[in-house]
Amino acid sequence: MSSCNRIFNCISNPSTVGCFNSSIRSAVQQSFSQKALILFRQMKQSGIEPNNLTFPFIAKACARLSNLQNCQIIHTHIVKSPFSSDIFVQTSMVDMYIKSGRLDYSHQLFERMSQRDVASWNVIIMGFVQLGLLHNVSILLHQMRLSESKLDSITIISLTQLSANVKNLAILKSVHCLGIRIGSQSDVSVANTWIAAYAKCNDLVSSESVFNGILVELRTVVSWNSIIAGYAYLERFGDSIRYFRSMCRDQIRPDLSTIISLLSSCSHSEAIFQGMQIHSFGIRQGLDSDVSMINTLISMYSKCGAVVSSRYLFDNMSERTCVSWTAMIGGYAQKGDVDEALNLFSAMEMAGEKPDKVTLVALLSACSQTGALELGRWMNKYAIENGFRDNVMVCNALIDMYAKCGSIYEARDVFDAMTERTIVSWTTMIMGYAMNGNFKEALYLFSKMVELGLTPNHVTFLAVLQACTHSGLLEKGWEYFDLMNRVYQIRPRLEHFSCLIDLLGRKGQLKKALELVQNMPVEPDAGVWSALLSACKIHNEIEVGEYVADRLFELEPRTAVSYVVMANIYAAAGRWEGVAKVRTKMKSKGVRKLPGHSLVRVNGKVHKFTVEDRCHSEGLFIYQVLDGLALQLKEAGFKLNPEYILLNEWD
Repeated sequence: MSSCNRIFNCISNPSTVGCFNSSIRSAVQQSFSQKALILFRQMKQSGIEPNNLTFPFIAKACARLSNLQNCQIIHTHIVKSPFSSDIFVQTSMVDMYIKSGRLDYSHQLFERMSQRDVASWNVIIMGFVQLGLLHNVSILLHQMRLSESKLDSITIISLTQLSANVKNLAILKSVHCLGIRIGSQSDVSVANTWIAAYAKCNDLVSSESVFNGILVELRTVVSWNSIIAGYAYLERFGDSIRYFRSMCRDQIRPDLSTIISLLSSCSHSEAIFQGMQIHSFGIRQGLDSDVSMINTLISMYSKCGAVVSSRYLFDNMSERTCVSWTAMIGGYAQKGDVDEALNLFSAMEMAGEKPDKVTLVALLSACSQTGALELGRWMNKYAIENGFRDNVMVCNALIDMYAKCGSIYEARDVFDAMTERTIVSWTTMIMGYAMNGNFKEALYLFSKMVELGLTPNHVTFLAVLQACTHSGLLEKGWEYFDLMNRVYQIRPRLEHFSCLIDLLGRKGQLKKALELVQNMPVEPDAGVWSALLSACKIHNEIEVGEYVADRLFELEPRTAVSYVVMANIYAAAGRWEGVAKVRTKMKSKGVRKLPGHSLVRVNGKVHKFTVEDRCHSEGLFIYQVLDGLALQLKEAGFKLNPEYILLNEWD
């Protein structure tokens, strides 16, 4: 029947199943899910029985509302109808329960299906993919192949998303091979998913390869957005811009996703000018009123250190979402302004906007940075009272907060109380023990985690290597480094090499550490060279120190730390001409050392002190106490290290 005939039929006879189906479908397509349910009720009250086309639309409406009671009511209607065994209707019910957060109900329904097609398999596989349940997906995939149902592009997309979620490059490459074998590589949607997935697995070479493999005339805006977002995900701003320019040259019009990805790649103070340019471009494209773009701008300006600009955007928003509040709270948290973050949190609740798990994590991050243990404990109580303590992400943030505030026992209490632990939970706890000097417990927890069958990731190994570094376990460190590379096929990153170099340096093996740096498979960054320079400072090694300092002066010519450390190495050896040379070099390059500062939280307020600070309202009393402590130290025979005097002189 043509569209015109269907419309005419509905006008002349509005009380038909076809007309109700058309109205319900239209409501669902326009996201008026509640209206779709009202139409369904009117349909039943009119004595018109739904058919196999009605139920999938209603199931989709229920899924969007995520209301279990509605789902169960519709399920009852389906069971009582002649269409309860219809494969299309059954598949829509499986999807409905998944989107309502009841994967257990979905799986039970799926298991009872007498007949399944590829769409049914894809729906249930996607449900397990969304929860990152790799083992369950493997079983389903095996069952699907035994049932002789052929995999299609949707299956490959689901498996690709799972690989990206668990960040497993080996699985992703296997899925890629499988996709090629069944001929899905020609599907642009599949290729776009591969581009994004490889980026999430830190393999941008493969992302580029897939992108370049798409014929130019077949590339969509999603293809370009995927490669731009991939570089943005790894904060490679220059490459994101390069692809953006190529996109414009190919006359592909950028959309909101393009702008948001580009803004996301601006994550440090040096990128603020480029971020402002992208902001201007977004305004010219008429996207400046979009809430998601403003939220991204708030986050971008905060990351670049321009919290005032973030607050201006936030204060001028006509409509704020939970994400808006959270982005602004996160900005203050990153700055370490825990008081303003807490004020905004209170204002958020007063405005009637309920904080979510991400909001709590942002506030807990502020507590971690400033050592605000009492506030962190209050956040813990808030999480319990508001039902967030069952959330893994919140618990992980609590473990991190307690560990960084020095309360490792409270961190362990949270860890032990968790009903579900992810690899992040274990890693955070291991890292907590490492930073608090409990190296034996850190390494024991790692072995326990491996025994339970969990696969450590690169961050887990970083935590273990740090534990070895701080405890001076050189052989153990090499053992774990080898385990990471050989058994788990995790390619060592710069931070792993930095730990090893620090470990070798602490043990006095400076020549061996330098040799490792020079033979690394990746280009050493400032972090690696800094670890080696710190080791030279510990052992007063001038020759290697000079070589390393020169590398750092090239990499970071305007960063004061390397100059100060090298000057301290000269001073410790009595080489005052070397100290003078470093000072001269600093002056010629306009490098200034920012004064060191300390944060102290008293009665809920954070106080900041810089070297020789006399501006505090209680300054006279504070310095009387400090002078008294200095006198007691002197009487106890304590002698101040000349190195620290030198450091204070730089301030």
